[in-house]
Amino acid sequence: MKFIAGISSTTALLCLVSWQGAVQNNAVSAFVAPKVPTNTLTHLFPSNNDITNAMRLETALNAEAIKITMPALSSTMKEGRVVSWLKSEGDAIEAGEAIMVVESDKADMDVEAFEDGFLAKIITDEGETAEVGAVVALIAAEEADIEAVAAGGDAAPAPAAEEAAPAPAAEAPAAAAAPDFDFSQLDMPALSSTMKEGKVVSWLKGEGDAVEAGEAIMVVESDKADMDVEAFEDGFIAAIITDEGESAAVGTPVALIAANEADIPTLKAYAATLGGAPAAAAPAAAAPAAAAPKAAAPKAAAAPKAASAGGRVVASPLAKKMAEEMGVDLSTVAGSGPGGRITAGDVTKAASGGAPAKKAAAAPTKPKWQPAEGVVAATPTARALAKKAKLDLASIEGTGEFGRVTADDVKIATGEMKPKSKVAAPGAPAPVELPDGLVPFTGMQRAVSNNMVATLDCPVFRASREIEMDAFNALYQQVKPKGVTVSALLAKAVAKAIEKHPIVNSSFRPEGTFFNKDINIAMAVAIDGGLITPVLKYANERDVLELGENWKELVGKAKSGTLSPDEYNSGTFTISNMGMFGVAQFDAILPAGQGGILAVAGTQEHIVPCKQSVLGLKKISKMTVTLTCDHRQIYGADAALFLKTLNEVMMNPSQLL
Repeated sequence: MKFIAGISSTTALLCLVSWQGAVQNNAVSAFVAPKVPTNTLTHLFPSNNDITNAMRLETALNAEAIKITMPALSSTMKEGRVVSWLKSEGDAIEAGEAIMVVESDKADMDVEAFEDGFLAKIITDEGETAEVGAVVALIAAEEADIEAVAAGGDAAPAPAAEEAAPAPAAEAPAAAAAPDFDFSQLDMPALSSTMKEGKVVSWLKGEGDAVEAGEAIMVVESDKADMDVEAFEDGFIAAIITDEGESAAVGTPVALIAANEADIPTLKAYAATLGGAPAAAAPAAAAPAAAAPKAAAPKAAAAPKAASAGGRVVASPLAKKMAEEMGVDLSTVAGSGPGGRITAGDVTKAASGGAPAKKAAAAPTKPKWQPAEGVVAATPTARALAKKAKLDLASIEGTGEFGRVTADDVKIATGEMKPKSKVAAPGAPAPVELPDGLVPFTGMQRAVSNNMVATLDCPVFRASREIEMDAFNALYQQVKPKGVTVSALLAKAVAKAIEKHPIVNSSFRPEGTFFNKDINIAMAVAIDGGLITPVLKYANERDVLELGENWKELVGKAKSGTLSPDEYNSGTFTISNMGMFGVAQFDAILPAGQGGILAVAGTQEHIVPCKQSVLGLKKISKMTVTLTCDHRQIYGADAALFLKTLNEVMMNPSQLL
């Protein structure tokens, strides 16, 4: 057998099969009508189109393609329009993940993927319409197969020849005539392109329960996954034909929904005649009109009604997106669309304050539905996530409607998501909205962070002491009217103590101890978004009035962000004061390049013995200070002597003036 150069053996074999099929077709045609073709050669060799189609068929054989078909979103839907694709070509998708939004004759609904894979090709673009069952996209099982699947999807399948009408079977018993009032039939939907039948996992509504359009009423197990099935019209569950745990072929009725509650008994009797048989075909034009269900009479325009059912909000995808962007709570918006569905216009009106307030929903009745024995109620996405995480759904507490396990419940169980805060009871204070997630550092915050990390290489020690504050407080009351602050007065006192112990004003160098002849006191100031240390230069040489004025100027610059580098990085010793916050005692981190930092806590009253007092006791004020030092050049005795001197200065503050 001779093959054509440049074509694989598989392609050549397919060409041969195509050519043999053509010869056989010609033989049949010749038998029926013995007319010989004028050009016999065209029937003996495959054409270029045959070769191309064969090569595409070879691609389809080598790369597994999963078809996404236009689903039947309602019992009356014939075609659907793709409103938007939630995934793009090449994107990875997971089972249970919404991939597109489809507009049917009833509502807009999300369509989920039934298998993991990669979106290889979008056949029906946004805004285009496709018939129910038509392929709208192709999914590749592996990322490497995307190009091959997309190329194979370009060749449209040849239209199937019309099948001959089947021979009439033996006459079946005549079906009961449909009731002459408004009702709808809920059929087993086709949840995937390969689904032939589905099993009812659980009914979320019982017979006699009211349902609203967009409300989930049952969970169906297909050959791919478990999915919620929603009602497309308002009404009442009149009869359940397929019970929990039972299976039904695609297109067969599983329940009947009555438009009026009074029609439930009649529909129950009618349901007994259906027996789960496939839905009857549309009657011929000559059939009596009475055989079809009576069309619902047009209803008078009604006021917008609430679009929620048991906490579920029915809204178009665009309305949901706009509500999220505008910060509108959809549960407070009254829908004006079909069945009370919230539209984009309703959200716009609600955001501008022009929408009517939604009436408070009546208190929900006790749920009648209970899952069948051994069945764990869970959403399809929750089942897929639990399977991937290898979790037993029975061990997860469901927070969804009727206690169903949701995707968030599974994510909380795996630690992927934090538990949601409980909603405050009516009349209780609203919960505090706390920040969540990563907030990037500002330039100042990053500088503080880097400086703190730089101190980790420095060996430090700490020493604490109580300081008597009565005399210092009395002096402060004298100079306060002149504009002197506690910070300025405290800086002066520390500078006077440093004069007698210059070692605490030094800094470490690899070669030895570096002494600073100037005493520049840096004072930590907390500002919006960070921390900065303005410096009071030559604090030991200047009087407290000058220091007070200088400190006010520095604080103003710090808050406005106009400090010059020399005004915040020239300190030789630092004070961190948190006494105004009532802190009893704390340690401060030593800044890089300095030998010591003093942490000043709040003043507290103490009862101490006193021989001069009538009762032998007196009340004094004390504060605790903690000195952190660089232990490479400053020793414990140096710190103790400095703190002793500081206490003496504070007890005799007249030397500060």
